[in-house]
Amino acid sequence: MPVSQSELTQHFEHVLKLSRVDETQSVAVLKSHYSNPFIVTAAMEASYRLGAKAYAVELPAFNHRTAMGNDLTAYVGHTALTGHPAAQQALMAADLVVDTMMLLHSPEQEAILESGTRILLAVEPPEMLARMLPSEDDKRRVEAARQPFEAAESFRVTSAAGTDFRASLGQYPVVTEYGFADEPGRWDHWPSGFLFSWPNEGSAEGKLVLDVGDILLPFKTYVRDKPVTLEIEEGFIRRIHGGFDAEYLREYMAHFKDPDVYAISHIGWGLQPRAQWTALGLHDKNDAIGMDARAFYGNFLFSTGPNTEVGGPRNTPCHMDIPMRHCSVYLDDQAVVVEGDVVAPEASRIET
Repeated sequence: MPVSQSELTQHFEHVLKLSRVDETQSVAVLKSHYSNPFIVTAAMEASYRLGAKAYAVELPAFNHRTAMGNDLTAYVGHTALTGHPAAQQALMAADLVVDTMMLLHSPEQEAILESGTRILLAVEPPEMLARMLPSEDDKRRVEAARQPFEAAESFRVTSAAGTDFRASLGQYPVVTEYGFADEPGRWDHWPSGFLFSWPNEGSAEGKLVLDVGDILLPFKTYVRDKPVTLEIEEGFIRRIHGGFDAEYLREYMAHFKDPDVYAISHIGWGLQPRAQWTALGLHDKNDAIGMDARAFYGNFLFSTGPNTEVGGPRNTPCHMDIPMRHCSVYLDDQAVVVEGDVVAPEASRIET
């Protein structure tokens, strides 16, 4: 159902409080012509209500000839901020940036974070922001799952559909998303509620079988035809086979003419009980980027392509997120998710 401007502003005030915004803080709202005006207005008004020094930074739209479609995640790394040091300095001067454009995977975002500025991405529809309004419980749930993840040396995923995937851990950090940016240099995304890390370079091996009902992002489609099998060797997808969905995926990835698009990027699992696997079917494709799919409780989420945000070597514009259902996830052979149900006691479901 639609969310009013007043209600959205109240929600923003709640999230900005969680992000430690008060009268001592400055907030920059980054926007472009395609930013949702209700979100921009709510972010500014909520900042004023909290006594913060708020200002807007507006940039023109950015497009690249390789990009297809309007999804903000379909081409990453280069943005309207690329080659714009004055605007970057304006953002670095703030304590918190509310990003309504999408700087994710760009070197400019990393530079802003390294300066100590916090970034909160908010690009999903207001209804989705309201339904997955973050809480301290979300943070506790996700941060509790971080502990065994950071201690693990290996990661394995299996499923009845035939998935048998394994990777070594430890080269890259564990990243958490719980919906607010409350520490210096922290990036987060409202809405969210999951965590992930990256396999050690060259260690990902095995087979990922995308079953009917699993989700392909940024296509925002469910696998419907027949299962898609990805054969992975030395950290890269080497073969993709199945029916129409497999053919579509092969053609899309080949379009970028970059071997790094086939690399396995981050791996992790969803911990947001208010995210819904079915939600993708209720939005037009240009409405949202699909955070329900990325965060729904008990999914196994893996991605392909870049890893520069954690100091990795792959700077490629093709980034796919693929949430899978009914998988079992093991850290050092200790189950944390069993057939899509989170079993790690530290990260049990907390309804809010």
